[in-house]
Amino acid sequence: MRSAKPIYFVFSFKKITFAKKKLKIFMAKASDVSKGNFIRYNNELVQVIELEHRTPGNLRAFYQMKMRNVRNGRLLENRFRPDETVEIVRVEVKEMMYSYRDGENLVCMDNETFEQIYIPEIAFGDGLQFLKEGATVKVSFDDTNTAVSVELPLTVELLVTYTEPGVKGDTATKALKPATLETGATIQVPLFVNEGELIRINTTTGEYIERVK
Repeated sequence: MRSAKPIYFVFSFKKITFAKKKLKIFMAKASDVSKGNFIRYNNELVQVIELEHRTPGNLRAFYQMKMRNVRNGRLLENRFRPDETVEIVRVEVKEMMYSYRDGENLVCMDNETFEQIYIPEIAFGDGLQFLKEGATVKVSFDDTNTAVSVELPLTVELLVTYTEPGVKGDTATKALKPATLETGATIQVPLFVNEGELIRINTTTGEYIERVK
């Protein structure tokens, strides 16, 4: 019986190269800019954190912008004419979960891939003091896949770990007292708030909103 000849398969592999993502830049007018946008200012990537339209008397209207340099956290201010050309930069935004702190970095996990990345604490802004492990944040990435900004939840619920005893039934007065929260942050709360209670806080202003039942 003649033995069967071996069959050989030849595969051709083609090298695949992945193009580097580029920041999407749109030329626009200052009047088109919104709070939270990223723009190119003095050759630096900055995020607009405050935006106000002003019309001072008989002078021409302008936009006063307060910006944060995403590289070093430095705050900048400038006024723009409404028709002044600016570069609006589109970045990629992902929802991630804050896991833990490691030195001057915070470790966040991608909710889809479970990949963990280290993000400098400067990217979290002042609201970092209210961030608790397990919180979901929105992280913006540039073209090098570097985290450039982190958006915290507008409100969080935190436990009061220390405050002076509350005044029973005193819910009408606007008087405040200091309270230490489970994250270590200290804020002003109404006199009736007690140690061990859960309260809701605005992460942007750091203000007490209400007790959580």
